[in-house]
Amino acid sequence: MATKEKETNKELEVGEIVSKSEQFIENNSKKIIYGIVALAIIIGAVLGIKHGYMEPQEKKAAAAMFKGELYFDRDSFALALNGNGADYEGFEAIIDQYGNTDAGNLAKAYAGICYYNMGEPEKALDLLKSFKGKDNMVSPAITGKIGDCYVEMGNTQEGISYFEKAAKEADNDVVSPIYLKKAGLAYESLQQYDKAVQAYTTIKDKYYTSMEASDIDKYITRASANMNK
Repeated sequence: MATKEKETNKELEVGEIVSKSEQFIENNSKKIIYGIVALAIIIGAVLGIKHGYMEPQEKKAAAAMFKGELYFDRDSFALALNGNGADYEGFEAIIDQYGNTDAGNLAKAYAGICYYNMGEPEKALDLLKSFKGKDNMVSPAITGKIGDCYVEMGNTQEGISYFEKAAKEADNDVVSPIYLKKAGLAYESLQQYDKAVQAYTTIKDKYYTSMEASDIDKYITRASANMNK
């Protein structure tokens, strides 16, 4: 009976790990990615001056993505990914045709999130790992989403490594605490309570102005109590 209850609690904890990332992607990444898309178009235009081939490719890719972004924003992930059979081909087709452009690179991030939300973390993983970025908002969010894929696939320890990597990549009060908290929850699900306390304490000490810090003491207390049993 105790074993069954422990398994149930572990399932609930892992479910919380995943849902936290889904909430972050829902509330933040769409708006962030839209901003990066605009930046990508500008970068692509600059490259196009030097390379006559790239400028028209960037413009075509950005134009092709527009409707997909609208579908994505409405949570119509299958349509965003595969197209509507009429005037929009889908993120997968954009990747195939314009994968070497900045907009095509962003399509990989969109497509990966679509697959994840459609319950296909393995396909999501491949696409998310192929995304290349260096900013401190979108890139860490994608890194964290890779962590979610691993958790969903049953490899929580590997997921933790990506949560911690995401927090380090971001190194800001908005993104880092989210993934440190997710790492803490994941550590708790593995009964590695000392590491959970460490993750939570980092939020309290380093990111004390963040939303996650406002109630982090209760997580520290819980993990500490379990550690001392």
